[in-house]
Amino acid sequence: MGPLGWLLDAQVHVAGSPVLVREIVGNVFGLASALLGLRRVVWAWPVGMIGNALLFTVFLGGVFTTPQAHDLYGQAGRQVFFFAVSVYGWWRWSRNRRSGGGEQPAVVPRWATWRERLGLLAAAAVGTAAAYPVLAALGSWGPLPDAWILVGSLLATYGMARGWVEFWLIWIAVDAVGVPLLLQGGFYPSAAMYLVYGGFCLAGLYAWWRTSRATPPARTPIPSTYSEAVA
Repeated sequence: MGPLGWLLDAQVHVAGSPVLVREIVGNVFGLASALLGLRRVVWAWPVGMIGNALLFTVFLGGVFTTPQAHDLYGQAGRQVFFFAVSVYGWWRWSRNRRSGGGEQPAVVPRWATWRERLGLLAAAAVGTAAAYPVLAALGSWGPLPDAWILVGSLLATYGMARGWVEFWLIWIAVDAVGVPLLLQGGFYPSAAMYLVYGGFCLAGLYAWWRTSRATPPARTPIPSTYSEAVA
């Protein structure tokens, strides 16, 4: 059996229940991505994409062999969307770092404006309402919490790409719903990682909040002449 075959098939037993090694490895990549994101390192994005690919195979048990009896289509679908949004985040952070000469972090944290916050709230409500019937029709287990986890995760990832401090708060709300759902579904490594993420998100929120306070806001230069003022 080659390394790829071992990764796809290998299992360990936790508290008497079989757990896929690739679920553990995928969550380790996810945690590494979060750590790099806290430090605002561009590598957070490609590292996270590897974890997305592995976890996609875990939550779509109808196609890939898994020991769990439940399919979480929202969890599987969010890995696909994660991958797509991560491409955007990778591009945006890489561009920011190049524009800073490679010396500065890839993003400068800031609080979202009230208009941006309202946009996040509207997207959360509309997205969850739209995803719920789709996941229910697909037979996803726990379609309503699964819908919020899907939508909230996408909004958090987008907020991270934009450098909004609020993205940590969204992750905390996702974790609060995700832990009970994953425990009930038997996805124990993912549930444990969500608990770790919850504590980590509190630390990340504090770190980004401090950085946003320490970073002076951009100021518009005062025109020195009338012609500059009306230009």
